[in-house]
Amino acid sequence: MDYALLLPAFLLIIIGLYALSVAVTHDHPSRATQMVVQQGIWVLVGIFVGFIVMHLDSKLLWKFTPFFYGLGLFLNVLPIFFHDAATVQSTGAKNWFAIGGHNLFQPSEFMKIAFILFISRIVVNFQNNLEARGVKDDFRLIGRLLLATLPVAILSFFQKDFGTFLVFIVILAGVILVSGVTWKIIVPAVLIVSAVAGGIIALVANPAGQAFLEKMSFATYQVQRFEAWLHPFDNMQTFSLQQARSLISIGVGGLWGSGFGVANVQVPVRESDMIFTVIAEDFGFIGSTFLILLYFMLIYRMIRVTFKSNNQFYTYISTGIIMMILFHVFENIGAAVGVVPLTGIPLPFISQGGSALMSNMIGLALVLSMKYNQIPEGVIKQAAIDKGRSRLNAKKEKRSQRR
Repeated sequence: MDYALLLPAFLLIIIGLYALSVAVTHDHPSRATQMVVQQGIWVLVGIFVGFIVMHLDSKLLWKFTPFFYGLGLFLNVLPIFFHDAATVQSTGAKNWFAIGGHNLFQPSEFMKIAFILFISRIVVNFQNNLEARGVKDDFRLIGRLLLATLPVAILSFFQKDFGTFLVFIVILAGVILVSGVTWKIIVPAVLIVSAVAGGIIALVANPAGQAFLEKMSFATYQVQRFEAWLHPFDNMQTFSLQQARSLISIGVGGLWGSGFGVANVQVPVRESDMIFTVIAEDFGFIGSTFLILLYFMLIYRMIRVTFKSNNQFYTYISTGIIMMILFHVFENIGAAVGVVPLTGIPLPFISQGGSALMSNMIGLALVLSMKYNQIPEGVIKQAAIDKGRSRLNAKKEKRSQRR
């Protein structure tokens, strides 16, 4: 058991329960106890499920990965038809599965884990069947990964959940980078993405550009989020209220914070999307820095575990999970402090929500399970010998055919 990996996750969960209790006590006093207890139950369920996942055999996980991917796609279809109208009106996205006006769970959170497993399997399968590798092979691998991402992209489009789709893109990018794809492909791709992002920001900065984006299937609320990011205090009475009050709340916290249980600045939906503002207002810059250091420690330990692994399948799984958590942290805290536009992505282990918490705890359990699924050195050596022999035999066959 890697206790150095568990410690920051445990502290983050404790901080999350505290921040949630402060937020809901001020914003939803009649349901405060219920919401905190519910989150606590999800933590216990997550520990139980994580313990099971941690001891799963890698062969079993490999076998059932296509099933998990298919199940994830099926579950992601449900919110398109079964959703709460009030939630859709307030968020602009159909990403919660709801019955009778009650949001039950967010399928996209579980799809992230299924997606990581599936693309990891694709990469391992592809690499194990290669005799030699060139640029054409890299394009073939990227093509297969993009095909696996296409259904997720289509469902995200119908759910109108661009923020969550960004997480899938970041996961995909991380796995592609670690898979050994040549820089001849990666560098131009990064330049193109940077140019597109810069172009979108330039278009949002003027009314004519905003009208153009809306014609290009950008929803009004998506354009407004960019505008709220660029000018948070210009439309405080309407769509930039959340962004502006987030900045005010963090500023009020100052260096040391306002103290335990303080939440004087009313920030909309701070129990989930803006939970960082509670920590910043209560404990200031010092407390916020401590929180970020906990995430740094968590990611650092996950990277160390990944480097020590000799199981190729789990190496890519861990890479995907690291990218998922890292992007969630960067996007959530970045949106709260005004570095990036708000997308409604939860803060790992802290924001309210059973779906996100379960997804993060399953991901953490998969990283912990790498130690249980190490491949014996003898098996690795024999596999290398067998691969060398097969390559030698292939060369001999080619020579005999030429003769």
